[in-house]
Amino acid sequence: MEANGLGPQGFPELKNDTFLRAAWGEETDYTPVWCMRQAGRYLPEFRETRAAQDFFSTCRSPEACCELTLQPLRRFPLDAAIIFSDILVVPQALGMEVTMVPGKGPSFPEPLREEQDLERLRDPEVVASELGYVFQAITLTRQRLAGRVPLIGFAGAPWTLMTYMVEGGGSSTMAQAKRWLYQRPQASHQLLRILTDALVPYLVGQVVAGAQALQLFESHAGHLGPQLFNKFALPYIRDVAKQVKARLREAGLAPVPMIIFAKDGHFALEELAQAGYEVVGLDWTVAPKKARRRSGSW
Repeated sequence: MEANGLGPQGFPELKNDTFLRAAWGEETDYTPVWCMRQAGRYLPEFRETRAAQDFFSTCRSPEACCELTLQPLRRFPLDAAIIFSDILVVPQALGMEVTMVPGKGPSFPEPLREEQDLERLRDPEVVASELGYVFQAITLTRQRLAGRVPLIGFAGAPWTLMTYMVEGGGSSTMAQAKRWLYQRPQASHQLLRILTDALVPYLVGQVVAGAQALQLFESHAGHLGPQLFNKFALPYIRDVAKQVKARLREAGLAPVPMIIFAKDGHFALEELAQAGYEVVGLDWTVAPKKARRRSGSW
């Protein structure tokens, strides 16, 4: 610790590192806790803050994102904060219009329908520069946390982002996106590569801004069986981790633990455990003891 109480990046010194130590596989005095949807509608103050402006305007406001991130910590003794944002800011930064329709969820007025639609997407290298508001929110929140708990950054995994971009929103079947995998495998890989190339600098930028851990959400893993998952999701999940870690090293930045959460991806636990992440997240359908045995943790 430096004499002024600041850490090496100029942020307040971390007082509770239990979550980070657990993520690195170290012994802890207790099991650290943080929540999915930690900043969410169950909090009246969240609903009040969110009512002031539309969803993506909120996402683009560092001050609002910081406030929403901190609200749960004022009520509960949580061991980590996760920045308030959305996985769909990446398709937006690639040039796609995305709106949040009340009662329906995200909507893409012009989804990707044909291979040539990929030409509408911006160069993935510019994505990080389009998402400066996320980095500003992370830096502001890290300062205002005052070292209380670590701050988690996140992004959606390539396959999950692809489903929204092709389907035009949420879907119970992912029929359009899966049709791409079967009928346009080359274009599917091209899109997944574009998304990977966009995600890597975005996640590295979050660490530069102050994120102390990163989570990749493969929310739609369950729509793929083992064969499609291993072909169209897993290689890009692996590549994100590999490239992020390499770029952090090249930049002289300390590594951060990375978490992969593949919802309903129980069929790929063994593969995910070897994908280059420090933590594998489990959903409610998986028994933790069995998952640890399958992943080689015990």
